[in-house]
Amino acid sequence: MPEVPKPTGSPARQNVTFPSAGTTAHGYLALPPSGRGPGLIVIQEWWGLDHHIADVTDRLAREGFVALAPDLYGGSVAHSAEEAHRMMAELPVARGVELLSGAVGHLLGRPEVTSDTVGAVGFCMGGGFVLYLAATDSRVGAAVPFYGVIQGELPDFSGLRADILGHFGEKDTTIPLDGLEELRRAIREESGVQPDFRLYPAGHAFFNDERPSYHAESAVSAWRSTLDFLHERLG
Repeated sequence: MPEVPKPTGSPARQNVTFPSAGTTAHGYLALPPSGRGPGLIVIQEWWGLDHHIADVTDRLAREGFVALAPDLYGGSVAHSAEEAHRMMAELPVARGVELLSGAVGHLLGRPEVTSDTVGAVGFCMGGGFVLYLAATDSRVGAAVPFYGVIQGELPDFSGLRADILGHFGEKDTTIPLDGLEELRRAIREESGVQPDFRLYPAGHAFFNDERPSYHAESAVSAWRSTLDFLHERLG
């Protein structure tokens, strides 16, 4: 069985460990002010579990969610696109989904979590993993991919049970609009779920306020609709 890539750069943000996919996984956990709330998985970009993902996890916790960001790179954080591409390529999709499913189980088993299903929010590589995870794990009740990059063939969506809200940039050259329509059609035909895909006047990674790609107006709009969607689906 392929292993998670070994740490090579600066350390990732980690404050919790849990059993997952036959190993001890790490992640970043943030609790809401009340100490209890619906469970939410936050899935990293190809850079790793960095400051931005930890900050997003904290922001979601402040909105009332028990938010867990699993570390899919085993402690590594990339500092260049080349390094990020290599690290993403070294993580097989099936292995990533295994680790994420273990995180779902851990989250649902925590006493602070009040929901029967969890939400999943992910960005870039993590947005793709949101769709892979929701397609294979019926415990995911709400899925929010931000400009999700699908690696290879589309997953089989016949087991999908989650509602989907997706955010994409009109100027994102990594995700052509015709590919987005193919994804929408596959989800609808295979699962019966009608995904709500929203387009913004922005490029890739428009939500990441630590990158030049950040587009404030689009990010604020996507954030507000994401919170409404998650609260409605998860309680």
